[in-house]
Amino acid sequence: MDLLLVKHSCWLKIARKGRICSVSAGLLILLIMAGCTALGPDFKKPDAPLMENWQQSGASISKKPLKQGEWWKFFNDPVLSELIQTAYQQNLSLQVAGLRIVESRAQLGIAVGRLFPQFQELRGSFTDNELSDNAPNIFTGRTDTNYRNVQIGFDSAWELDFWGRFRRGIESTRAHLAANVADYDNALVSLAAEVARAYITIRTLEERIALAQNNIALQQESLRVARVRFDNGATTELDVQQATYNLSNTQALVPALRRSLRQAKNGLSVLLGIPPNDLKEVLGDNGKIPEVPLTIATGVPADLLRRRPDVRLAENLAARQSALIGVSKAELFPKFSLTGAIGFQTSDFGPAKFTDLLDTDSMFLTVGPSVRWNILNYGRIWNNVRVQDARFQQTIVEYQNTVLKAYQEVENAMVAFIESQTENKFRNTGVHAAIRSTEIARIQYREGTVTFQRVIDSERVLVEQQDRWVSNRGEILLNLIAMYKALGGGWEIRLDNAFISEQNKNQMQERTSWGNLLKDPDGSEKGGIFRQLIDFTIK
Repeated sequence: MDLLLVKHSCWLKIARKGRICSVSAGLLILLIMAGCTALGPDFKKPDAPLMENWQQSGASISKKPLKQGEWWKFFNDPVLSELIQTAYQQNLSLQVAGLRIVESRAQLGIAVGRLFPQFQELRGSFTDNELSDNAPNIFTGRTDTNYRNVQIGFDSAWELDFWGRFRRGIESTRAHLAANVADYDNALVSLAAEVARAYITIRTLEERIALAQNNIALQQESLRVARVRFDNGATTELDVQQATYNLSNTQALVPALRRSLRQAKNGLSVLLGIPPNDLKEVLGDNGKIPEVPLTIATGVPADLLRRRPDVRLAENLAARQSALIGVSKAELFPKFSLTGAIGFQTSDFGPAKFTDLLDTDSMFLTVGPSVRWNILNYGRIWNNVRVQDARFQQTIVEYQNTVLKAYQEVENAMVAFIESQTENKFRNTGVHAAIRSTEIARIQYREGTVTFQRVIDSERVLVEQQDRWVSNRGEILLNLIAMYKALGGGWEIRLDNAFISEQNKNQMQERTSWGNLLKDPDGSEKGGIFRQLIDFTIK
C-alpha cells in the first residue's frame, strides 16, 4: 500500500509539471501564429533609365542577343581561349571573390538559426558549502552548516520573431549572398577582359618589334649604299651620317618595345596566378594579332540590365539594405520571449541524498513568457530607422547610376570600335603609300636623281606609318574587348562549376566541418531541408 502511494505521488508531480509544459506550449503556438508581421518595406526592383536602341550602328554591329557568353571564341584564337580558361581556374583575386560567397552562405546559416531558440544550454554543478555561524538569520541551534549540492539541468530562451526582425535579417543576408555572387561574376567579366587585353597587347608589341626589325634591316642596307657611294666619291659624308642617325633612331625603338612586352607578359602571368614568366610555352613565337570578327552581336539595351553583373550587384545591395529597414523598425516594438529551465537538484542536507538526484522529488521546472520594451531610447531607434532608410535610398540612386554608366561604357566602346576600324582603312592606305614611296626614293638615290635626304624622310615616315598601323589594329581589338566587357559577357563560363578551387576546398575541409556548404556546384542553397527552411521562414 505504501509503495502504491509513493508511485501515485510521483505521477501527480509529473502530471502537474506536464500541465505547465502544455500551457507554455499553447502560449508558444499562439505567439508564433500572431508573429506573422514583418515590418519594413517589401523590396521591389528600382526603376532605372531605359534606352530603346544604341546610338551607334555599323555594318559589323548586330542587334542580335549576345548568346555566347564566351565571347573570346569569336576571335578564333586557341591561345587566347586557353589563357582565359587558365586564368579562370588559377587567378587568385577571383578565388578570393569565390571564398566570399562561401562566407556569405555560412552567414545565411547564422541568420536562419536566429529564428529558433537563441539560448540553449546544458549545465551541471557540484558545490561544497560552508555557512558562517555568525551570519544573520541563521536558524538558532542549527547544527549542519556544511552541505554539498548537486544540480543538472537544461536552460533555454527563445525570442519570438513577432515583428519579423529575424525574417528580415534572413532576407538581408540572402540578398548579400546574391550580391557576392554578382560580385564574383563581375570579377570574372573583368578578368576575362584583362587577360584578353594583355594578350592583344603582347601580340601588338610582337608585331611592332617585328616591323621595327624589318625596317632596321632596310635602313642598314641604305647605310651600306651611302658608305659605298661616299667611298667612291659620289656623295659627301653627310649621307653616311644621316643614314647612321636614322638607323639609330629606329634601333632605339626596339628596347622600349621589348620593355613594354616584358611588362605585359609579367602582368598576364599574375592574371594567370603564376610568377612573372616569359610564357613561351603558351604564347609561342612570332604571334600575330587576331582578326576582327565579321559580326558583333550586341543585343538591345534592355538585355544589358539582365546580363551585366554590376547591375545585379547594385540591385542586390539595394535589396539587402531594404530589409535592414525592417530590422531596425522592429526595435521600436516589444520583444516577446519564452524562457524555461528543467533539471534535477539534490544535496546531502537533511534527509536528502545524492542518490536522489534523478528522483521526481528532485525535479524542478520553470517556464514562462517575458516581454522587453525599450521605450526610453531618446530617439535613437527612430534615428537608426532613418539612417537605414537613407542608406536604402542611396542604394537606389547608386543602382540607377550604375545603369547609366553601363549604357555609357557600351556606347563609348562601340563608337571607339567603329571609328578605329574607319581609321585603320586610312592607316592601311598610308602604309602602302609609304612603302612605295620608300622604294622609289631608294631607286632614285641609286640613280643619283635625288639626294639622300629624300630616302631618310621616306624611311622615317614608313617606320611611323607601319608602327601606327599595327598599333591601330591592336586598338581595334582592345575596343572590341572593352565593348564585350561593357555588355557584361564572360561570366557564363562559371555555370555548373564551383566557386572555389579544389585546393582551397580541401584545405578548408581539413580545418573545419563545412557540411554541404561547399558541395553545390553553383553555390546556391538548392535542395534539402536547409533550402526548404529558408523558403518557409522568409514567406
